[in-house]
Amino acid sequence: MSDTSPSVPRWLTLIGIGEDGPDGLGEEAKRLIAAAPAVFGGARHLELAGTLITGERFAWQSPFEQSVEAIEARRGTPVVVLASGDPFLYGVGATLSRRIAAQEMRTIPAPSAFSLAAARLGWPLQEAACVSLHGRPLDLIRPHLHVGRHILALTSDEEGPQALADLLVDSGFAETRLTVLEALGGGRERIRSTTASGFDLNSIDPLNVCALEIAAGPGARILPYASGLDDALFEHDGQITKREIRAVTLSALSPRHGELLWDIGAGSGSVGIEWMLADPSLKTIAIEQAPERAALIARNAASFGVPQLALVEGTAPEALAGLPAPDVIFIGGGGSEAGVMDAAIAALKRGGRLVANAVTLEMEAVLLAEYRARGGALTKIEITRAAPVGGMSGWRPAMPVTQWRWVKE
Repeated sequence: MSDTSPSVPRWLTLIGIGEDGPDGLGEEAKRLIAAAPAVFGGARHLELAGTLITGERFAWQSPFEQSVEAIEARRGTPVVVLASGDPFLYGVGATLSRRIAAQEMRTIPAPSAFSLAAARLGWPLQEAACVSLHGRPLDLIRPHLHVGRHILALTSDEEGPQALADLLVDSGFAETRLTVLEALGGGRERIRSTTASGFDLNSIDPLNVCALEIAAGPGARILPYASGLDDALFEHDGQITKREIRAVTLSALSPRHGELLWDIGAGSGSVGIEWMLADPSLKTIAIEQAPERAALIARNAASFGVPQLALVEGTAPEALAGLPAPDVIFIGGGGSEAGVMDAAIAALKRGGRLVANAVTLEMEAVLLAEYRARGGALTKIEITRAAPVGGMSGWRPAMPVTQWRWVKE
């Protein structure tokens, strides 16, 4: 991090610019652009502000890190960075703030694409889900697909709306009303509506936001907010932490903002996936030795809208080497193998939490030994379900699960 003392001048100015170019800028923003010896931005931003720029123009380079380094190299001399709308809403501001202190920057934002879309539609912005799909997987929209939900989704290009419509149809939301808002705030602004199943819009501007009014058909894939999602929602080969046990396990794991979970012996990935669904800040590394199950985990992660789940194909404890230190560990499989428990405990951060489930006698023996040696809490979880017995019904017990919970001091 750079020097944050009050003596450091505010040399870097981030200015949000809309499709109306200079007409939408205030006098201060215009003055700063005109006075700057160096102006950075996308080619479109530089063109929009073209009549104001008197200094050198620098279009974003690929990789973007080169442009960040070029900006840092000018520390102490006036630099203007142009951005779309609000630079700190899925914008360049977030990237630059990781390298340059707030005391060195000033920001003059313009309305974001989300704000403009909400204003055009008459939607209270705080009640809509705002999702950026720009350069990101479309699957990120999936957790937001609930009946009656209003969603504003920023896409990557002119093909984004059609791809989004296809995803909605495939997931059972064919009658969702889809409004495409193009080039908002400029002379090319256009707003058109259709349904996901009847999508027939063409010649879409690459700069677009999609507004979704979610309607679900029979069998629509709706992901409830509660832990312990239906097993049928997951693709699995039988190696899955069953929903009742999973709900108890997620409670024991106790997700907290920004934490990283290691899911060792991930199977179908169900626990790590539900961990990530609890909050967008949460991260999972799933460790799985079977290649076919590793592929299955990746498919499940995408279908649940958490494609950013990290997957390590390998056998613990060897596969744990070099991974980022976890805040929390779940061991659902393979914990009885030599060295796995010791390696997990060694890697866990101080104050971190470990939850391990056992269904075999061998793994239960490991947990009993750890409980005696380290303390924590030991719980036996037994689930009994009604099932057909001849022409009638009876109770059929599932395999009991022994769960050990422990906090590293």
